Amino acid sequence: MEEKKELNRGLKNRHLQLIALGGIIGSGYFLGTGYVISEVGPAAFLSYLLGGLIVYSVMYALGELAVEIPISSSFVTYAQKFISPSFACGVGWSYWVTWITFVPSEMIAAGIIMNYFFPSIATIYWATFFGGVVTIVNLVQVKSFGEMEFWLAIVKILAIILFCVLGVFIFCGFNPTGEFLGTRILTSSGGIFPKGTLVIFASMVIILVNFQGSEIIGLAAGESENPEKNIPIAIRNVAFRIISLYVIPVFILVLIVPWTSLGLDASVFAVALENNGFSWAGKIFSFVVLTASISCSSSGLYGCSRAIYALAEEKMAPKFLSKLNKNNVPGNATLISIIACWFGIFAYFLLGEEIYKNLLALSGLSGAVAWISIGWSQYNFRKTVDESKLKFKTPYFPYFTLFGIWSQVVCLVLMLLQPELRIAFYIGVPILVTPILVHKFLNKK
Repeated sequence: MEEKKELNRGLKNRHLQLIALGGIIGSGYFLGTGYVISEVGPAAFLSYLLGGLIVYSVMYALGELAVEIPISSSFVTYAQKFISPSFACGVGWSYWVTWITFVPSEMIAAGIIMNYFFPSIATIYWATFFGGVVTIVNLVQVKSFGEMEFWLAIVKILAIILFCVLGVFIFCGFNPTGEFLGTRILTSSGGIFPKGTLVIFASMVIILVNFQGSEIIGLAAGESENPEKNIPIAIRNVAFRIISLYVIPVFILVLIVPWTSLGLDASVFAVALENNGFSWAGKIFSFVVLTASISCSSSGLYGCSRAIYALAEEKMAPKFLSKLNKNNVPGNATLISIIACWFGIFAYFLLGEEIYKNLLALSGLSGAVAWISIGWSQYNFRKTVDESKLKFKTPYFPYFTLFGIWSQVVCLVLMLLQPELRIAFYIGVPILVTPILVHKFLNKK
């Protein structure tokens, strides 16, 4: 009898630490933050703070599960074990469909930036090239993926630190007017809450897109060298990273540039720096958005290939998708995912750039469903174990877990109040429900 292959455990502690960051600092952060600020106003930094608390809750729930059950199928298997197989099927397929629609937008973002530097080469060729690079990295040994994410994440982190330093200089008077800004920009054009407080929650789904990818650390648990040691370290550092890489930069941003001048047409950080006399730094951020696109594409492809691999392992997808290649990587699942992404690249050009917000919202909805399933699974998991024997525990259980679950449910319901986001809700719900119904029908039959 042929021995069953196991996934290659080639991810080191430093890889896990940076994967936890690489997945959540994509071009959606540099570009999508402009949309959030334009919709919410200066209070967007409070939205990111709330979003950070939600992510922190989800990551602790995921960490508890991943330490006890360190498998690459992660939340799909957790949902299958602790909620229901049919719900796990819906969550897994929804998660996969979301990434194969979002990853192409990241590749295209990289192509647009390269086309800016090299106008003679069309965007489609650059996007295809980056798709090929990401494909190769995900098909070879998993440590290559970890190494790539490690260095690309460092580039993004250094860029955000650079923005914060220059932002403080601008705030203190190193700007075209030469004056100390204080709260003048923050409170102008309607104050901190120009569109009310409810919009903070209504636009939360877009913010959750920016945080989406942090759950990939759970998918990577099955390929970590020492999950019991490395995963808790990565989880505990999430709070500090969210505050330092999201809340503080966005707060500085609304202090130095009017919220009414921001949108989706450019990197908000580049606009803020260029408008205040640091044009050279703005050009650096264009390059950073490029690295962010490549990094997020790689993380996204990793996540969706492992999700469909998990579905195949649980007999919720064709069996050939669970086959590992000679490097002990789910090659068939990765190939199917990248082919679907390439179809998405060409379809994106046919449909136009106006669907970008819908792609973000759809990704946020499906990501929130996956996160809700993580909290729900951990909540039910606690009923089956002796709490005193757990190696890693979610604090303030069950309140912290329930906060993560129900806050996201409220955010998804409030999507219906946003006309621009409503269509994503109508598309995302059937993507979740259809596999659930099909799975129930087939199993009953």
